[in-house]
Amino acid sequence: MEIVTADKANDLEEIGEVLGRAFADDPVMEWMMPVVASRPRMFAALGRYMHDVVEVARDGSGAVAGAALWDPPGFEPDMETGGPALLEVMGDRVTYGMRLEEVFAEHRPKEPHWYLAQIGTDPALQGTGVGGALLRSGLARCAGLPVYLESSKETNIPIYERFGFAVTSEIKLPDGPAVWGMLRPAVL
Repeated sequence: MEIVTADKANDLEEIGEVLGRAFADDPVMEWMMPVVASRPRMFAALGRYMHDVVEVARDGSGAVAGAALWDPPGFEPDMETGGPALLEVMGDRVTYGMRLEEVFAEHRPKEPHWYLAQIGTDPALQGTGVGGALLRSGLARCAGLPVYLESSKETNIPIYERFGFAVTSEIKLPDGPAVWGMLRPAVL
């Protein structure tokens, strides 16, 4: 398995498909984007316009086995083109995405930090170390700064705790599921 920075011009469709499958039963996705068939295009748009660093894990054949979307401190998404792209993909559900972002932003650290927006592994490969490899690669890049994420499944909290994250808040989405904010302190 190889961890590489994605080629946004060529990899995002496949990344969207993998993340769509990885988040098929995700409570936040079910709340925000209940039409499962639309999620791959949404994840592709998020990777293209809304997040700075997209890493992929490639299997021996070169196929995308998993992906992680990261933002460095101070990153601002491309709302000028990303907003209309997400509106096209999400339709009226884009308001759920906007609410999600507003609620999440209230809980994020105020000090400079890296943000892990999404990380997912193809369900056929979950439990084989793909997610851990992606997380280790990203955390190596973040050395010296804290890292923040939101876990949409309580069952994933122990996984992140093994990588040094601790729950900082339980976030309740409006008429939606609970999500756990998690922070990993700066590691040199």
